[in-house]
Amino acid sequence: MARHCIREPRYVPPVHSIGEQPDLFGGPTLCHVAERKGPPKGWQRQLQKWGRCTVIADLEAGPVPSIELATPPQPVYLVACVAAKMDHAAPARELYISPWFQKARAHIERQGAPWFILSAKHGLIAPHDLIAPYDETLGRMRAGARRLWGARVVEVMAERIDAAAPLIVLAGRNYRDPLWPRIERRASVPMEGLGIGQQLAWLTAN
Repeated sequence: MARHCIREPRYVPPVHSIGEQPDLFGGPTLCHVAERKGPPKGWQRQLQKWGRCTVIADLEAGPVPSIELATPPQPVYLVACVAAKMDHAAPARELYISPWFQKARAHIERQGAPWFILSAKHGLIAPHDLIAPYDETLGRMRAGARRLWGARVVEVMAERIDAAAPLIVLAGRNYRDPLWPRIERRASVPMEGLGIGQQLAWLTAN
């Protein structure tokens, strides 16, 4: 029965001679430690990969892509039209000739920012659009007509302006209110509450 209690011998690694030891009759010094290979090629990249992953599944997903932060879109200015106009067709940026509009235009062009004009007749127009003079203002429109105007402007904005772009509105309440429910989360009115004289001073100073 004792024979059956003897376990089978475990695996014994091969013996390697690692030198001689004279005090043991000049015999070799033996060791069971096998020769170790160096680290595998690319071990540093693998270690970095382990350091970046949060769960084991990340290692099976392949290489970690580099993250590129998207550049936020540039702010877009919205400028109200004015009553003073040239007496002939011209690009919209030149058609309106009041001191307020000219200062607003100069202020925006110094920023190098994109901008559009809120026209009572044409809705949203670009500065280079060719426009004939007209005599129409939101102040003379009924509430329902202003709402329709605002819906039309918002529809064109969705086509021409990045939905993530901040909006800087240089316009009075007649031009802001029809748009505000749809743009207030990304819009600002830097001259809100200022009189015309104060607005002219602000545009000059800025």
